[in-house]
Amino acid sequence: MKCSAAVLRGVGIDWEVTEIDLDPPRAGEVLVKMAYAGVCHSDEHFHTGDSVPTADMEEMMRASGVPVPEWFPLLGGHEGAGAVEEVGPGVTSLEPGDHVAVSFFPACGSCRFCVTGHTYLCDVGAHIYSKAMTTDGTCRRHLGDEDLMAMMQVGTFAEYVVASERSLVKVHDWIPLEAASLVSCGVTTGFGSGSVAAGTEIGDTVVVIGVGGIGMNAVQGAKAAGAKHVVAVDPNEFKREAAPNFGATHTAVDAEAALGLVRKLTWGVMADRVVITPGVVPADMVMVAMMLLRKGGVCVLTGMAKITDVMVPLMLTDMVSSCKTLKGVLYGEMNPREAMPRLLSMYEAGTLKLDELVTRRYPLNDINEAMRDLRAGRNIRGVLEF
Repeated sequence: MKCSAAVLRGVGIDWEVTEIDLDPPRAGEVLVKMAYAGVCHSDEHFHTGDSVPTADMEEMMRASGVPVPEWFPLLGGHEGAGAVEEVGPGVTSLEPGDHVAVSFFPACGSCRFCVTGHTYLCDVGAHIYSKAMTTDGTCRRHLGDEDLMAMMQVGTFAEYVVASERSLVKVHDWIPLEAASLVSCGVTTGFGSGSVAAGTEIGDTVVVIGVGGIGMNAVQGAKAAGAKHVVAVDPNEFKREAAPNFGATHTAVDAEAALGLVRKLTWGVMADRVVITPGVVPADMVMVAMMLLRKGGVCVLTGMAKITDVMVPLMLTDMVSSCKTLKGVLYGEMNPREAMPRLLSMYEAGTLKLDELVTRRYPLNDINEAMRDLRAGRNIRGVLEF
């Protein structure tokens, strides 16, 4: 079948809304008619090239036996929600008409990471940047004579998506699909970062650096976990003003400004947890974040840095003598099939704000405007509405 989709042909090139070809779903696969797709910074990282290795880095990868993907052309989008249109042979958990949220982790359920409750580290996830499906190693998405890479094996910037059954989570049909689309990535990643991954406890002081689509939900996660003080740090005045509506008790314009504030709030002890969630993480931000931590505190690195940033300044003696922890976190250390329904239940109960996250809705044809607004920090979360 043919459908409209947003495709990126290379670094620095605008997204192109064009017609692509989708093959029917095969064994273990599902065709979904999309209703909403979230506009996330992870897609922007490919436009800027922040997530694309340099030629020298690719050569090193090949020399080490690491497969180097063909990044472009890229079908964008990795979060969203819609309704099942068709299922392939062997699909048992879904049927036509079901409402689904997209997960960018096609967890197998049987590898060592899945069976120990870490589906966000599933071995299948190592292949999400491949043009071939994880189901049978063949391609479903085409642009003329070219096969398309689909962002994280889903490619939600399209009217229709063909994805593995493992990449879809059934949601109640009374849940608004716009709300369901948000828990695909940004909400879950942020909420988990500010609660589960950070280990936030009742009475803690938590600092969240960068309060966009991920960070604002880290604020919600920290608050839900019982934090006494939640400090939202962002240079964008619009986001600082919005942060108290999501649970922030204080705000600061940057991490350096937060140092004095946190010192005053904690009588010099400093923050129990720091969560780093800007759109792009500057390497030198990590050192300031670690300075915000108390002894024995935990710093969670959720935001992505440029792939070329391989040197990070750290005071190693301070890490050792103060027993501080710096940890990388994926998906907020939450498991999609359990976390998505739970967060949507919180939304139903009124204890998690989802509707308020959406600043603006765009038609697919306005994808480049949506990305410009993302870069300019005009949105907490923009969504494509099909």
